[in-house]
Amino acid sequence: METIPDGYRKNARGDLIPESRIKPIDLARDELTLDIVKKARALSDKLAALKAEIYGDIEAFAQMSAEEYGVTIGGGKGNLSLMSFDGQYKVLRANHDNIVFDERLQAAKELIDQCLREWSRDAHPGLLVMVNDAFRADRNGELRTASILALRRHNIEDPRWIRAMDAISDALQVVGSKSYIRVYERIKDSDKYQLIPLDIAGV
Repeated sequence: METIPDGYRKNARGDLIPESRIKPIDLARDELTLDIVKKARALSDKLAALKAEIYGDIEAFAQMSAEEYGVTIGGGKGNLSLMSFDGQYKVLRANHDNIVFDERLQAAKELIDQCLREWSRDAHPGLLVMVNDAFRADRNGELRTASILALRRHNIEDPRWIRAMDAISDALQVVGSKSYIRVYERIKDSDKYQLIPLDIAGV
């Protein structure tokens, strides 16, 4: 770890600057920033500990519940919902898979294009828009997975369309999974729940 001599501060370029040459407002800004960062790191550590504790508690409860039926269950990766006895609170453990498509998606698109070229005179314009929109990248340049997968819901008997849907299914690759916890509170006596925010932006 680099040692900075007493009476000096290192600036963003890595230069050592005597504190006597730094404006008081710049020193005050630096002090405030570091104080906020210190508090944020402490809170982040507490949230990480809370997350680990909640996951452990939920997994232990799931195991206890399963033991009533004489079975044991594997690692806690499945979706699971817990509710308080009075229905006031709900805890959701859920997983979100990060899905990408491999090169077989291009084969699916070509098969779909063949169908559309042949059907274009008789096909409903909405179908053409829907298909082209499904393969359009979002603002980050990523394909919209849900829109592409939604094409499989259409019951079209053309063999090329069927092969295209098979190619879409085969092209699916799960490259990661993220698990998260969400805690909800019921809104008064309604059947609606609102999220209890655990991120700083939502507080």
